[in-house]
Amino acid sequence: MSRQLRYLILLLILVLVVGNETYLKWKVASWDESLQVRIYAINADNSNASNSYINRLRISDFVAIEKFVNREARRYGINIDAIRVSYGGELADVPPQPPVSGSAIDNIIWSLKFRFWAWFRETEDEHNDADINLYVNYFDVATRQSLQHSAGLRGGLIALINGFADRSYRGSNNVVITHELMHTFGASDKYGRGNQPVHPDGFADPFQDPLYPQTRAEIMGGRIPVNASKAKMPDSLSDVVVNVFTASEIHWPVK
Repeated sequence: MSRQLRYLILLLILVLVVGNETYLKWKVASWDESLQVRIYAINADNSNASNSYINRLRISDFVAIEKFVNREARRYGINIDAIRVSYGGELADVPPQPPVSGSAIDNIIWSLKFRFWAWFRETEDEHNDADINLYVNYFDVATRQSLQHSAGLRGGLIALINGFADRSYRGSNNVVITHELMHTFGASDKYGRGNQPVHPDGFADPFQDPLYPQTRAEIMGGRIPVNASKAKMPDSLSDVVVNVFTASEIHWPVK
């Protein structure tokens, strides 16, 4: 296939995807009605542990995400349920995985492939009425000590998320899933080198005195700042808030 033809195909994919996303982006920004969020599980390492974990997953494992977003939305004056979360079960069809240490062009091409993959499977699934689809890769904690960064496409209404297939990680998995969900609303990352939350944008209580230690995490800061060089992962969404910087990005009213 010639380079010109590949570029033409990528351009056509982009036109299709952008057209599909335009209305939904307006819907997200308006917050006039509840957004339907569907979560899918993927056995990313084909392990028995991940398979066993996924087989036990139920909607109850993700209800904390819905409660968190709706709780925080109401704090900013959103008088409806901002989101409703459903669980779509396990997917056999694995989405394109992002490149490891890829160039900017590699990441753009992956983003287009992921968008097209998600758009195509949605058109094939007559039962999928979700506004936002989240695909969670699960890995056996016994063989994977760390995970590649998840990827929520900012304003893209889809996310590819990495999590551990272990019940003890359910709370922290939900924090990561919600972080990437907020990306799809239009929120930006608020952490820097070493995953340290940036002050003031990435702090739950940026005007606390003394500033450290913080007791909560800001959802886009991702971690609870202990001091100027150390932060810890929250155990669950009970220890997380949405601050005014993130709220303004996703068009929640900020006074």
